[in-house]
Amino acid sequence: MTALDLSSPVAVVGTGTMGQGIAQVALTAGHHVRLFDSAPGRAQDAVHAIGARLDRLVEKDRLQAADRDAARGRLHAAGSLAELADCSLVVEAVLERLDVKQELMRALEDVVDDDCLLATNTSSLSVTAIGGALRNPGRFVGLHFFNPAPLLPLVEVVSGFATDVTSATRAYEMARAWGKTPVACADTPGFIVNRLARPFYAEAFAAYEAQSADPATIDAVLRECGGFKMGAFELTDLIGQDVNESVTHSVWQAFFHDVRFTPSLAQRRLVESGRLGRKTGQGWYDYGDDAERAEPHTAEAAQPPAYVVAEGDLGPAADLLALIREAGVPVREDEEDHGTRLVLPSGGQLVLADGQTSVEFRDVVYFDLALDYRRATRVALSASQDTQPQTLSEAIGLFQALGKDVSVLGDAPGMIVARTVARIIDLAHDAVAKGVATEEDVDTAMRLGVNYPLGPFEWSRRLGRSWAHEILDELHQRDPSGRYAPSLALYRHAYATDKREGTP
Repeated sequence: MTALDLSSPVAVVGTGTMGQGIAQVALTAGHHVRLFDSAPGRAQDAVHAIGARLDRLVEKDRLQAADRDAARGRLHAAGSLAELADCSLVVEAVLERLDVKQELMRALEDVVDDDCLLATNTSSLSVTAIGGALRNPGRFVGLHFFNPAPLLPLVEVVSGFATDVTSATRAYEMARAWGKTPVACADTPGFIVNRLARPFYAEAFAAYEAQSADPATIDAVLRECGGFKMGAFELTDLIGQDVNESVTHSVWQAFFHDVRFTPSLAQRRLVESGRLGRKTGQGWYDYGDDAERAEPHTAEAAQPPAYVVAEGDLGPAADLLALIREAGVPVREDEEDHGTRLVLPSGGQLVLADGQTSVEFRDVVYFDLALDYRRATRVALSASQDTQPQTLSEAIGLFQALGKDVSVLGDAPGMIVARTVARIIDLAHDAVAKGVATEEDVDTAMRLGVNYPLGPFEWSRRLGRSWAHEILDELHQRDPSGRYAPSLALYRHAYATDKREGTP
């Protein structure tokens, strides 16, 4: 089954931001496009708005004037659904209400031909439930574009329970022909991206609620240490706190209040107060004209240790040993190899975040996982009230000697980056085991849909296939609510790997 022929007209119902964006994508791909909106005059307004965007593309030399003129000639406002009768594809982007979408689908089925592909751009509702209103739900599919649709490459092609394979294949090939990167996905709450992205927000908010650090510090650690383009607080301010919380709440409800998807009380209070982010001028941060930029906590300068003793290779943080030597700090290696840690001259230990807490041990400072320790510009440390001041000072001085800013958190098990990445990896394994998507499509979706530096399975391979299970198991022992309980899929993955390597 191939993509739709360019001679086949395409329709978009609903002319808000997403509807206009999808229409522009189809239009620039070469289709005749018809826009319909139930509100009088809105479809014609959308035609003018899309035309204006095409003009701007010409001004920026991203589109030839002749191509713009041709595209304008292919774009029309429809006065009724009846004018969509000969379309080969109709995509709806109307109000996110199940009853509204179902009513629209029933009306469309009475108008279009039997071979017309019907699609929804829903991001939060069940594709199966919407398609259930149709006499022939086999031709119904989810086409989840990301905003802004003309710019972002990802499209989640979602098969409902009754979607025919041929319909899903047509939609997939059509998205690819439109210059997008499609990923195939089963109908599950949040699909791929919105399902697997929940820990990125949830763990940042949990660290804040536990008073481990302030939003600016947590965001800085996620960006400068974890390699994420934006931190969770600044990103949700950009998205809109109401929008982000609504998606979280929708996924949580759809999974029957699964504790792994529990919404944040702190975010709820923010929404209730009307502080929705950039669009209201106040969210986690203040966006007023006179507001001062919130700065992350950064430790004062400290002296580096005279030497460090390396016990083990530090696992995912092994690159630190070369950086320490390059900084001129002698590294002594313990031939007995008691573990994977650095011992400081004070006798205290510096350990990579493993899900345990500093208060459990005598004089331990934890440091967070980094995407790339050489390129990271900030490292987070975690200490308890029992940590010796000299040990913490030596740990701070060591990372400062490597050219890093240092943020000191409270006693936070799993730190910030480590537990966030571990939970994303776990949800990814769980999703693949349940047939939601392939490993390749999961990685593609998370890189392109939310701009993660690595896909979950890329992270898993880099960190070691048992790493995520081990850190989550430790976290689960300290918080037995189920939030951090490793999935059966992750357990099987880690155990099988250990077994192959001869571990009993």
